Amino acid sequence: MAVRHSASLEDYLEAIMLVAGKTNKATVTRISQSMGVKKPSVSSAITKLSELKLVTHEKYGEISLTDKGKAIARDVYHRHQALRRFLTEILSVDVETAAEDACRMEHYLSSTSMQRLDKFIEFVMECPQGRPVWLEGFNYYLKHGYRNPTQMIACASSCDARNASANPDKIE
Repeated sequence: MAVRHSASLEDYLEAIMLVAGKTNKATVTRISQSMGVKKPSVSSAITKLSELKLVTHEKYGEISLTDKGKAIARDVYHRHQALRRFLTEILSVDVETAAEDACRMEHYLSSTSMQRLDKFIEFVMECPQGRPVWLEGFNYYLKHGYRNPTQMIACASSCDARNASANPDKIE
């Protein structure tokens, strides 16, 4: 997305998308309930979004995302989901904290960083051998405060073997 909007407006777009669901229609009341904010706050945000041509809204009527609004909402939602997944599945952050942190972080990553994060998550989570050993080692470290001695021995052996095959002339 070339033009970035405030975190607050992006949150409203995401909320409208989620509240509207398959009907593509949302109301001030439903958005207010979903976000835990007062209706006047929603109305104010809807006015701004309408001026930016990101939503259509008739007074006291339903709210719909424009195509541009949908694109931004989908992008924000994707960022949120990717960050939440990274925090829970890779860093082992609890679900509630991860959701809150993802909501804050989703607005500030560049598209380049987000693309790299997506690829990193895909790379780690789609390992053909299952959950990577180093990730299990990280979880052990989080739980115990030190590295798993058994994994350290296996890791060192693996590194030694890799170094030996990469540099056969330097075997001692």
